[in-house]
Amino acid sequence: MSDTNGAAAQDYIDAEYAVRDNPHDHRSELRLWLRLLTCANLIEAEIRKRLREQFDTTLPRFDLMAQLFRTEDGVLLGELSQRMMVSNGNVTGLVERLVQEGLIERQVSETDRRAVRVRMTKRGRAVFAKMAEAHGDWIAEMLGGLSENDRERLWNRLGGLKGSVRGAIAGRDDERKGK
Repeated sequence: MSDTNGAAAQDYIDAEYAVRDNPHDHRSELRLWLRLLTCANLIEAEIRKRLREQFDTTLPRFDLMAQLFRTEDGVLLGELSQRMMVSNGNVTGLVERLVQEGLIERQVSETDRRAVRVRMTKRGRAVFAKMAEAHGDWIAEMLGGLSENDRERLWNRLGGLKGSVRGAIAGRDDERKGK
């Protein structure tokens, strides 16, 4: 038995598979959410696999380096945690390993010893540039089955979805605040 993409059902069970047999038992909004989730999970799993195989690294390490690559001056650890939406402890462990490998460096503030800024080393920038180029190629490969026009239309429609989600969240926040 195969799904609409031709993958054998026994190869993996994704979010959509659970509703496949009875699609009319589920609201279209739920089915759409499951489709989006399935696509994101498939892409992320492949990215994780390729990062591990080709660069012996993990997606969290790649994400941390991507945040640092955007700035020459580095980022405070607390800000890095917020950007990555993970705890300070998670970031600290990743930072420690990347420092040991010589890919990033820590700088303690002279005015506030609690403030630690991390930034990429020259070697770290070179290593990450190779990973980022490969990452871009992988994404292009995975989305390459869509025409440029389809990608543009999907981009625009997902922008509408993003607006809808933000509007629903804002409305719910207003309700909670009693507005």
